[in-house]
Amino acid sequence: MPSEVKVVRLNIEKQGQLIGYIQGAGDEIPTSLRQIGYTVVELKEDEITEDKLANFDAVVLGIRAYNTNDRAKFYQKNLHQYVENGGTLIVQYNTNFRLIVDEVAPFPLKLSRERVTEEDAEVRIINPAHPLLNFPNKINSSDFEGWVQERGLYFPSEWDANFEPILSMNDKNEKESNGSLLIAKFGKGNFIYTGLSFFRELPAGVIGAYKLFANMLSVGKKLDKKTLKN
Repeated sequence: MPSEVKVVRLNIEKQGQLIGYIQGAGDEIPTSLRQIGYTVVELKEDEITEDKLANFDAVVLGIRAYNTNDRAKFYQKNLHQYVENGGTLIVQYNTNFRLIVDEVAPFPLKLSRERVTEEDAEVRIINPAHPLLNFPNKINSSDFEGWVQERGLYFPSEWDANFEPILSMNDKNEKESNGSLLIAKFGKGNFIYTGLSFFRELPAGVIGAYKLFANMLSVGKKLDKKTLKN
């Protein structure tokens, strides 16, 4: 078979450098983040301690981490304490089947089977002024062009008032879903839950997905810090 490689020129601004990553069912996001200049440390379960987490600018859970990591119910309290102390935690999609933890978030969040399978489904921005869509990269509708296979899956259907929905989308003739990207303040930090299919989009080189993920990792970072550019 012919050998092929996709090369994408990215112009991504980001805040923060050191990212902790906790693998779930397995994905290539750590490699993708390294390609845009992040230092990514893949954490073993016995390394997810309050002291260790304090070193990271943000921590990311891989897809279905709360379905596959048997010790998640023991270390989750350390992750929530990390957020409460000022950290940024990004939890990617989980299913409500065989969920290891009692709750996936520090506030009530009900998982569902809602998904948007049409890769070109319209994405509506609920609050264009939200910092998550403006710092350090400006996100607009064009950043959702060129997505592959789907928009996302297993979106929450209900959530606590502390969460703010960022995006709205739906397949044709389906009801509107606002649960693809949720953010909440918890203590001094930020908790983000997303069912967007970053695990497909980043390896595929989708520029808008990289920009949005960099914004999520940059949440809560001070504006007076030097912005890194790639």
